[in-house]
Amino acid sequence: MPSSPHLQEITADNFETAINLRVRPDQEHLLAPVVKSLAEAYVHPGTAWPRLICDDDEVVGFLMAFFDIDWTGRGTDFRSGLWRLNIADGMQGRGYGRFAVESVVDEIRRRGGTRLTTTWHPGADGPTGFYLALGFRPTGETSGDQTVGVLELS
Repeated sequence: MPSSPHLQEITADNFETAINLRVRPDQEHLLAPVVKSLAEAYVHPGTAWPRLICDDDEVVGFLMAFFDIDWTGRGTDFRSGLWRLNIADGMQGRGYGRFAVESVVDEIRRRGGTRLTTTWHPGADGPTGFYLALGFRPTGETSGDQTVGVLELS
């Protein structure tokens, strides 16, 4: 388990560290690079919530949450959840992914939400098992080629 995990806002001081974060080479096709996430955060101010995942002073991952996105574009289905989760090469299996999801859960609850939505690439090389083990259930929807999952917050 991580010794002292925490989230850190991305600033000019840690921007280079953030964009240089790399996942395992065999996972690169499953995840957008951090720089793309930061560009998306820039064009979705107030909705996107990018954060570095740190253990003491070491950057071990990146997450980007979203809040109150109009999921269908019709103004009737607003969702909050986990947009991106990148755990650095060599840092998986240490509880950082779980910490990241729990941090987003806490922020959604703080904002009055009751559900966390996310998407993932299905298949043997994707993170399906990780999300199911955390209690997510597939909704039956897809977003592009990704599975949509939801975690009910109690």
